[in-house]
Amino acid sequence: MSQNELSKAGFETRAIHAGYDPDPTTGAVIPPIFATSTYKQDGVGGLRGGYEYSRSANPTRTALEGALAAVEDGERGFAFASGLAGEDTLVRATCRPGDHVVIPDDAYGGTFRLFDKVEQEWGIEHSPAPVDDVDAVRAAIRPGRTKLVWVETPTNPMLSIGDIEALAAVAHDAGALLVVDNTFASPYLQQPLTLGADVVVHSTTKYVGGHSDVVGGAVVVRDHDLAEKIAYHQNAIGAVSGPFDSFLTHRGLKTLAVRMERHCDNAERIVEFLSAHPAVREVIYPGLPDHPGHDVASRQMRRYGGMVSFRVDGGVERALDVCDRTTVFTLGESLGGVESLIEHPGRMTHASVAGTDLEVPDDLIRLSVGLETADDLLADLDRALG
Repeated sequence: MSQNELSKAGFETRAIHAGYDPDPTTGAVIPPIFATSTYKQDGVGGLRGGYEYSRSANPTRTALEGALAAVEDGERGFAFASGLAGEDTLVRATCRPGDHVVIPDDAYGGTFRLFDKVEQEWGIEHSPAPVDDVDAVRAAIRPGRTKLVWVETPTNPMLSIGDIEALAAVAHDAGALLVVDNTFASPYLQQPLTLGADVVVHSTTKYVGGHSDVVGGAVVVRDHDLAEKIAYHQNAIGAVSGPFDSFLTHRGLKTLAVRMERHCDNAERIVEFLSAHPAVREVIYPGLPDHPGHDVASRQMRRYGGMVSFRVDGGVERALDVCDRTTVFTLGESLGGVESLIEHPGRMTHASVAGTDLEVPDDLIRLSVGLETADDLLADLDRALG
């Protein structure tokens, strides 16, 4: 199947085949790891396939970037050394001192830190707004100054849902770009570019890589001119994904669909269990009919994902105790790997927003539900809560 034909293929087919044709010399079906920093030129300026230096381009990274663009239905994809490296490059490509960005009022702590402690020092201001309130996002925009409306959906860790189509209309009316952090949903469950978003960002460390063995990030865009700006800044700043990391990330992407189905299956079992447990005061999951964003999530997501948050009776000490008592769920940061993780956002991933308007409840526990046997996960939580 040619790369042009792949544009009409299903998600799984694109995830496996897009970005790379079998090697014409050996027939290798998997992109090799091109562990090289430079390339022989056929005369001055005579580049083979456009390769001259691996910061600018590397064939292993090129294959990954093509696959990322394909699964997000984008014009072009870019692979970075981390999700935050991709975010910073995007901001520098689209904003200048004096510009303004709207961010989620429960943004990932690292994203908040990037805007609050780094970008703000360079004259880029930000305002938080709840992504599930279109009017509040509209009110946070500063006409003529807001260049990006930045959305996570679902958000981290409160799992709020933003209506991508409606938010795209609001951003575009103001002359701004809509950026969607699609990390929690993954490209399998949601394709924001098809709903009107201009840019998608990922921590590919999470579901795309899927095995907790690589750190990476991605930016995917649907506009050619914006792609050229990001390509220039990616090369100029240089925070690119190396060939080994690109190889691992691309390998993970190929199995994303089947993994996400199992993540969702296990998460739904856990939500059912937690919803009936007397020690749990609230379960937060977009798949629950009483979740405020359930209808929007049902419209724009394939399924509801593998992330579950819940609050326990007994406050912060009880939440910390539950996190300490699990044995199948590993106490750790990050998410989206094959293994299940448990964490206390207020003391771990979101410690950087403590004392701000983005502070999360101190009795909140976040689960990244992995691929283990569901009954083992349920028994582990039952012991920890008992």
